[in-house]
Amino acid sequence: MSWELAIDDYVRFLRLEKSLAENSVNAYIRDVKVLRTFAEDHLGKEPETLSADDMSQFLEFIHTNGYNHRSQARILSGVKGFYRYLMVEEVIDIDPTEQIVGPKMTRKLPDVLSVDDIDKMLSTFDLSKPEGQRNKAILETLYSCGLRVSELVGLRLTDLHFDEGFVKVLGKGDKERLVPIGQKAIKEIKLYMPDRHSLPKIDKSSENIVFLNRRGKKLTREMIFTIVKNAARDAEIQKNISPHTLRHSFATHLVEGGADIRVVQEMLGHESILTTEIYTHLDREYLKDTIIRFHPRKGR
Repeated sequence: MSWELAIDDYVRFLRLEKSLAENSVNAYIRDVKVLRTFAEDHLGKEPETLSADDMSQFLEFIHTNGYNHRSQARILSGVKGFYRYLMVEEVIDIDPTEQIVGPKMTRKLPDVLSVDDIDKMLSTFDLSKPEGQRNKAILETLYSCGLRVSELVGLRLTDLHFDEGFVKVLGKGDKERLVPIGQKAIKEIKLYMPDRHSLPKIDKSSENIVFLNRRGKKLTREMIFTIVKNAARDAEIQKNISPHTLRHSFATHLVEGGADIRVVQEMLGHESILTTEIYTHLDREYLKDTIIRFHPRKGR
C-alpha cells in the first residue's frame, strides 16, 4: 500500500469512525507525514514494509533534526496510532512501533490560582467602562465552569440554562456536555446582559453568542488571553497566568474540596480519566489519605 493511499484511508477512519474534529485529524496526519518523508527520502519504503529497526532510525532522525522531547513524543504517539490502524485493517501483521519507546516526558503543570488570587483579579475591572462588566463575567465564567477558551468564545445564549443551574458546552470533537454554573457566574452574566443589548449593532453570525466585542462580533481567543493577563497584571499576581490557569484552578479546587475525580473528568470534558488525574495533579499523599479513609481494608 502506498503512503498516499494509507494516509487517505486513515483520514477517513479518523473522521468517520473516531469522529475527530478537523484540527485533530490534521494534527495526526501531520505527524504521520514526518514519518512518510523520512521513509521515502532515507529508506525508500512503503508503510507496510517498515521494521522496528527502521522505527529506531526514525526516532534518531527526529532527535537529531531539531525536534524537542515534547515534539518527539507527540510524533511517536501519532505514528503509533497510524500503525494500530494498519493492524486493525490487516494491512500489516506485525506492528513495528510496538516495542519503540519515546523520550520520557515530565509534564509541567500550570500555576494554580488561589481563590483570593481570583477575587483580586475580579476586583481589577473598571465597571464604569463598557467592557468592564463583560470582562468580569468572562473571568468568573472561566473559573466557575472550567471552560476552555474555545468553549467560552463559542458559548451561546441558548446554551444558558440558569433556572436549572447548567450551561451546555460544545467541547473538543464537537461533543456536548452539561456543566453546572454557580450563582456568582450567573449574576455576573446577567449584569453584563444590558451592556450586550445596548450594542449599536450585533453581527448576524454572532446574534446567539454570549460574549461580544464592541462591534457586536464574537470575541477572539487572543482577546480572552489579553483580558486574563491584564487582570493578573493589575492584581499584581506574579505567576504565568493564562485562561488555562483558571480551568486548572477550577479542577484543582474541586479535587482539593473532595470532589470525585470522575465527576471532575465529566465537567472538564476529558475522554480519559488519566488526563484528569494529571490535570488535577493528585499527589501520593492525597491518594494515600483517600485509601486510608475509604478502603474496606484500611486498618488491616
